[in-house]
Amino acid sequence: MTPLTCAVLTISTKGSQGLREDKSGPAIELLLREHGFTVVATEIVPDHLDLIQSFLITWTDIQAIDLIITTGGTGVSPTDITPEATREVIDTVIPGLSELMRLESGKKTMYAALSRGICGIRKQSLIVNLPGSVDGATHNLQTILPVFSHAIYKIKGGQEDCSPV
Repeated sequence: MTPLTCAVLTISTKGSQGLREDKSGPAIELLLREHGFTVVATEIVPDHLDLIQSFLITWTDIQAIDLIITTGGTGVSPTDITPEATREVIDTVIPGLSELMRLESGKKTMYAALSRGICGIRKQSLIVNLPGSVDGATHNLQTILPVFSHAIYKIKGGQEDCSPV
């Protein structure tokens, strides 16, 4: 089986200006590689709607990357716009993935209730919003990582049932 491709987009104005080290992006990339994914692109962008959307659209429509992970911009501050940027470009929302991440994160911290990340499909790509903290991003990714291969298989039109009888 061909390894699934993925891209990691860090959304951080300070990170994009070199004022803050991006720790979440590399941690996510490492975790994905450890689970057999081929990371084909990584970028850091400021909290700007059109820039975020531009990368999501290019990576889905032109490069046809299987999985796109964003990190950052999912909280409740005025500059946190990643969910809005994502919502405007996806074709289908997958609420269960976001719900599962918040449920599991809520067992560690009540602040998980403030996470607004969403997950969804554009074309034949799965897009996932993760928090910007290293702990939040890696914990959430580990929570939903086991379903990625099957989800992407189904997104691409795979016919096998979810649970063989």
